[in-house]
This record gives sequence, C-alpha cells and structure tokens, in this order.
Amino acid sequence: MPPRLRIRPAFTRLRSGAVDAFAVWRRRLLFLLGGIGVGLAAVGMAKLADAAQEGFRAALSLSPWVALAVTPLGFGLCAHLARTVFPNSQGSGIPQVIAARHTANLSLRRALVSLRTAAGKIVVMALGLLFGASTGREGPTVQVGAAIMAAVGHLTPHRQPGLILAGGAAGVAAAFNTPIAGIVFGIEELGRAYEARTGGLIVAAIVAAGLTALAITGNYTYFGTSGTTLPFGPGWLAVPVLGALGGLTGGLFARIVILFARGLPGRAGAAIARRPVAFAVACGLGVALCGLASGGAVYGTGYEEARALLHGTGGGALDFAPLKYLATLFSAVSGIPGGLFAPSLSVGAGLGAAIQGLFPGVPVAALVLVGMVAYLTGALQAPITAFVIVTEMTQDHALMIPLMVAALISDAVSKSVCREGLYHALAEILLARAERAPAP
Repeated sequence: MPPRLRIRPAFTRLRSGAVDAFAVWRRRLLFLLGGIGVGLAAVGMAKLADAAQEGFRAALSLSPWVALAVTPLGFGLCAHLARTVFPNSQGSGIPQVIAARHTANLSLRRALVSLRTAAGKIVVMALGLLFGASTGREGPTVQVGAAIMAAVGHLTPHRQPGLILAGGAAGVAAAFNTPIAGIVFGIEELGRAYEARTGGLIVAAIVAAGLTALAITGNYTYFGTSGTTLPFGPGWLAVPVLGALGGLTGGLFARIVILFARGLPGRAGAAIARRPVAFAVACGLGVALCGLASGGAVYGTGYEEARALLHGTGGGALDFAPLKYLATLFSAVSGIPGGLFAPSLSVGAGLGAAIQGLFPGVPVAALVLVGMVAYLTGALQAPITAFVIVTEMTQDHALMIPLMVAALISDAVSKSVCREGLYHALAEILLARAERAPAP
C-alpha cells in the first residue's frame, strides 16, 4: 500500500480528536464566561435591591402611613408589568428554571429563561422592594443566572439543560456567597438528579460566579459569623419543637401558594383570574397593614431583622414572625416578581426568637439558626439545601447536627401538610398551562 494511504487514516483520527478536544474546551470556556456573567449580575442585583429598600425607607420616614397608598399601587404596577411587558417573570423565578429544564418545547424554554425575561425580573423585582414587598433577590438571581447561561448556551444548544442548571446553581452561590449550597441546591432542587457529565462544569460556573462576586464585594458571610453552640441536654428539646413548628407553618405556606397558583375554586378564583392586577393591589394593602402593625419591620427582604435577631441586637417582638409570614404570603400570591429565600429565613429567625422564653438556657442565636433551617425546609422541602446554606451563611459548623435534625423533622411535618414541593409544583403548573395554551 502506498505510504500516503496509510497516513490518511491516522491524520483523520488526529483531526477528529482535535475537533472533539476543541468542543470540550469550548463548552468549559462557556461555563466559565457564563459564571462570570452570573457573578456580575448577582452583585448588581444585590446593590439594586439595597438601593430600592433604602428608597422605601426614605418614603416611610415622611410618614409610615405612606405605605397604605404606595404599597398597593406599587403591587398593582408590578403585577401589570409582570403580566404584560415581562411575561414569565412572576414569582421567585426558580419554578421557571425547573420548567425550562424539563420541557422539550424549545420555544417555551427560551421564553422562560430569555434575557428579556431576566431584564424584566431585575427591574420589577427592584420595583417590588421599592414599594415595600416582602420578597428577596436570591430566587430571581437563580432565574437571571439561568437566563445568562442559556444565552451563552445558544452556541451549544445540545447542552442547554446543563447550562440552565449551572446558571441557576451559580446564582444561589453568588447571591449568598455560599458555593457549597449552590452545588447542593442545583442537585437537590433544580435537578433532583445528579448529572455526572456536567457536574464538573457546574462547579466551574459556580467558582467563576463566586470569584467574580468576591472580587467586587470581598469575602463575607451573609449573616456574619456565629460561634454559638447547643450542648446536648434539655436544651435540645428546642430542636424538635422548632422542627415541627417550621414544618407546619412552612408546609401551610407552600400549600396556600400552590392553591392560589392553580386558582381558587368558585367565585373567588374566577374574580382573581378576571382582575389579577386588582388582586395584587389588595395583596399590597395586606402587606402595608402588616407593615404598620409591625412598625415597619416586615417590609423588604428581612435580612437586617434576621441578622439583628441572630446577633442579639434586635428586640425580638413576638408578633414579628406571624406578621412577616403574612406579608410574605401576600407578596407570594400577588403574582409580582420576588424571591422567598431571604423572607423565609427572616420568618424562621422570628420563630426561633419567639420561643426563647420556653428555653431560657439556650442561646438565642442557636434558636434563631435552628428556626431558620426549620422554616426554610418547611416552605421549600429542600432539607439539605436549608441546613447547608444556613451553615455557610454563618460559618457555624458546631450546630450542624441540630440543624440536620431540625431539617429532617421539618421536612417530614411539611410533607404531611403539603405533599408537593413548592417549586416543583409551581413548575408543573407552568408546564400544564403552556400545554393548554393555544398555539400562536
């Protein structure tokens, strides 16, 4: 055989290997670049959310009664924008990411995690906080992160579900400065199954997003460090008490939100469906009344209140947890964009502080942290994410076992109240409505 004929197969194999290597490295580079974009977006959203809350506090400084006009009208405006100008931006955004990962409809996937939707999410989320909504920015960061990675993924459409998962996980990591929680959330809540082929690339996206955020904001713990402990003894009775309380209240919260998302039966449901903006105005009025009753403590994300309770610098009023619970519930069912993570942590902190009188020998910081995990687990039914994220946010590893126990108890109690996980149930509702919608 002539030599050139023997060389040709080897050259073909070499060229094929080079093409495959280029495809692999291109995919890795896309994950890294997308992660940097997610990190930048997370930092920008954090600063925007803080500015919006400062604006609302400035309005309240004129008179707390301003909220009775500003908050309902603001809710109506946000609901109108979310329905007409920026569809698919309602709620926390995490159900949209889950639905985008599971749908085979390419046009629906692009609509759920498009850059237009992400831009609307940022704008209307900030408007909600500017008008006093009891919402957070971390859930919206998940949808924005997924949208950024999905936009990058147009260059490699066959890996788009993996890119969406990576973007959502990177959003959690960058928003809280909790890289491990980002990985866990991606596996437990967004994916519900570990994808071995994209596991390393997801970590790369999280690292890129986290380093980008750290380069801008510096290293920090979300709630500040906490060195509290809970020695084994009678004080441990607080763990099952808070676990059960968090599971019961969180499960009830999830069940109500799912009920409103599916549509209330009878005339009430029909009236809400006909006039969703008017319903949002009514929800805004409910938030304003809760704010007046709490002295303004339940507006916004609840981050400052939870941090104060954790470090013992807050008053720990007994009515904070129920009023924050109601304000968050009104905000969640209104249809305006906004997340649940930060408000849920705030409610949990309030629950822990509220039972301090029952366990006088237990440090209040321990009760607050256990309450955070218990309620977050009850609302989301994501127990691993709950205790990992709280541990990372405070760097308090001494409470790992009590937090795990509280999460397990809360998850079991929550499932007895609400059989469906909140985010996955909302994602199924989105997909069901998309299937019923007439083709354009």
